[in-house]
Amino acid sequence: MFIGEYKHIIDAKKRLAIPVKFRKELGDRIVLTRGLDGCLFIFPMKEWEQLAEKLGKLPFGQQDSRGFARLLLAGASEVEFDQLGRILVPDFLKGYAVLKKEVVIAGLFNKLEIWDETRWSNYKANLEKNSDRIAEKLGELGII
Repeated sequence: MFIGEYKHIIDAKKRLAIPVKFRKELGDRIVLTRGLDGCLFIFPMKEWEQLAEKLGKLPFGQQDSRGFARLLLAGASEVEFDQLGRILVPDFLKGYAVLKKEVVIAGLFNKLEIWDETRWSNYKANLEKNSDRIAEKLGELGII
């Protein structure tokens, strides 16, 4: 399970070190793709294969289904760690998430998210400000 948030730097060669704690659970092969809310997702291969299977079964006659599958699948890149535990972030994904030098890697149960540090701070501040309202909605759904 992935939890916690860690600040890291993308170097001039677009390499990003993934925390050791996360690398152990990720395994050797991972998928980096466009995420939601302006971030990138990192999936262990097993989780990615399960998600891709579900996306492949979406009704292709529905525009939103096609669009969401395109967002994640066409934007995916299988990446490997170098000897220092870094991954290379492709230009198109770096641009999508507007990643600058300082980033946050956040663990979210079965995946990781990569955020530009400023965008993450703003997003998190807004989320924290609305946490009571969100908790109430989740309570209505029986989640908490």
